[in-house]
Amino acid sequence: MANVFVSTFPFCRSDKKALDHLIANGHQVEINPLGRKMKPNEVLENAKDFDALIAGTEDLTPLVAGSTRLKLISRVGVGLDSVPLDLCIKNSVSVAYTPDAVSPAVSELTIGLMVDLMRQVSLADREIRIGQWTRPYGNRIGKAKIGILGFGRIGKRVASHLLGFLPTEILVCDVLNKAKEIEEIQNLLEEVYVLNSKLGKKWGKTVIRQVNLDELVESSDILTIHVPLLENTKNMFNYNLMQKMKPSSFLINTARGGIINEDDLFEILNSKKIAGAALDVFEEEPYFGLLKNFENVILTQHMGSCSNDCRADMETEAAEEVVRFFKGEPLASKVV
Repeated sequence: MANVFVSTFPFCRSDKKALDHLIANGHQVEINPLGRKMKPNEVLENAKDFDALIAGTEDLTPLVAGSTRLKLISRVGVGLDSVPLDLCIKNSVSVAYTPDAVSPAVSELTIGLMVDLMRQVSLADREIRIGQWTRPYGNRIGKAKIGILGFGRIGKRVASHLLGFLPTEILVCDVLNKAKEIEEIQNLLEEVYVLNSKLGKKWGKTVIRQVNLDELVESSDILTIHVPLLENTKNMFNYNLMQKMKPSSFLINTARGGIINEDDLFEILNSKKIAGAALDVFEEEPYFGLLKNFENVILTQHMGSCSNDCRADMETEAAEEVVRFFKGEPLASKVV
């Protein structure tokens, strides 16, 4: 049986099923002892003598380059920007991931951040804590144009959650033609409209359509990012792109740190070129940067996946891949 190192944090915080599954199948397990996200050299130092790694978003390049024993990386989550896939192939390291389990939690957090930004919920909470009571005004999602960059598993689920809000438009931007997926959502929107009509609610119809990046940026009241961190998306949201947004618009990133250039976002916010932003992911985590100084910015702790059920599902699926691999069975979600 294998020796398994778990670098992701947290792991089995609320549900021990993944750990129990590994142990029940005879594997020796050691869990990240630092209680935080590990740095690349820390992963190498701790995991170089293990057969398998259950990983989060840690940079695994030093480990894959420096370990002669590693046979499998089982990624808790969907992003693969931290996994050097070419090097894994060269060094005969198999890679698996858990592409579906994370979607419900991330999409729901995204909707929560939309409501928070539009209605200034966090600002009102902070005001009360310092003895203020201004009753800030906000806007409804139901009167907004929502832009979704990336219409994969999570982006499409965000659109489905928006059905109950009935925004004026849902604008989709993706490198692929998403006509089929858009038609599915549009059909659901028609059903919602019919139901509301029967209930006597005279809400307008929502239109969902695919647009290019410029229209997405220039037209969205809320723009939410759901693309992977790749060479062509690194610093995609730089000053030049963000200044095309409406002064009343909001930007949300629950995808990957590095897609938004944080220094440029600071300048955009400082010059009041957009109304606010919400970030769950950052270039360096934990985050200690200057964006925390803005009242119109919501910062969360890379917790998009951290609902009890989704996190448990992700961890269990990652553990199941380890068990399959060392039993000689095919991986359920093999990457390489």
